[in-house]
Amino acid sequence: MASFVPTRAETLEDQRLYTSARLVEVACLDCLARVGVKKNSDHHTSIQWTAEARGHCPELSRRPSGRESHPACPRLAASIERAARDGALPIGAEDGY
Repeated sequence: MASFVPTRAETLEDQRLYTSARLVEVACLDCLARVGVKKNSDHHTSIQWTAEARGHCPELSRRPSGRESHPACPRLAASIERAARDGALPIGAEDGY
C-alpha cells in the first residue's frame, strides 16, 4: 500500500518525468526481453523492468523478485551499450531528468 499518493498536477508531472520521461524501449539481443531505458550519462543508466520482461530474461528469472537493487543482466547491459553506441539511445539528462 502506498504511503503517499500524489494528486497535485505538478507532483504528478514530476513523477512522470522522474519515472518514464525519455524512456527508450531496448530489447535484449539475447533473450529479446524489452525494457525501458534512460541514460543520463555514460555512467548512469535507468532501467524500467516489466513483469513480462523479467520473465523473458533467464538471468533475472532465477533471482528472487523484489525492489532490492541488483546487478543488471550482463547480456541486457551489452544490448543497452550497443543501442547507445548506435545512437538509438540518447545519452544526457534534459532538465535534470
